[in-house]
Amino acid sequence: MKKYIWWTGIAAIVLIVAAFLLGRFTFPNNSLAVLPEPELSEGERGELGIDKNINEATIDQYLNRSDAVYRDLRMLKDPGNYEAIGGDSYLSGFVDGFEVVSFPYIVNVKGLPDAVGETYTGKTLYRLHSDGSYTANYEESEEILEALFPKEKVIFLMCGGGGYSGMMKNMLVTLGWDESKIYDVGGYWFYEGENNVEVKREKEDGAVVYDFYKVPVHEIKFGDLTEK
Repeated sequence: MKKYIWWTGIAAIVLIVAAFLLGRFTFPNNSLAVLPEPELSEGERGELGIDKNINEATIDQYLNRSDAVYRDLRMLKDPGNYEAIGGDSYLSGFVDGFEVVSFPYIVNVKGLPDAVGETYTGKTLYRLHSDGSYTANYEESEEILEALFPKEKVIFLMCGGGGYSGMMKNMLVTLGWDESKIYDVGGYWFYEGENNVEVKREKEDGAVVYDFYKVPVHEIKFGDLTEK
């Protein structure tokens, strides 16, 4: 009888392992379940490009996927006056799993609210023209863009209020990325989930500091690139 129970236990373990390897056994935060098709939110959020189904309220359900990359498009300190629209010019925190790729380093930014003023106006990988087209400023621009936003992956985009992420999605789609694999998750300023990593903190003397060492950042070293 004991021998029968022992073999039954071994068989159960084998079945569980086999089911896991076949993708039939999934964990809540690492599920490769079929994602809903990208779908625009209604109203102003939809105008920004924010997704209806995967956004600040639901992103926790879609973290840690092996088939996806997660990109936060803010700068550590943005020259724009985002406090004027209720945000933070500093990257005060982020959703765990997201990595920072500063959108203003990718392409010149157009269409910010008047109250924000101008953001960074220095060197960029690409140039956005008035007709909506893009041209590369460097020989390596396309290679870098594909490394940061792999075409074979699902791409989740987030920023502060939703503007940069919508602009980034539009750029990728214009340049040939598959729109059905890109999700504009919206803005960190509205995130209330369980995977918040706080960067901004107040010291005992009341001074506010930002622990940027916590932030995973992809740097773009323009001095190493070949200008076109």
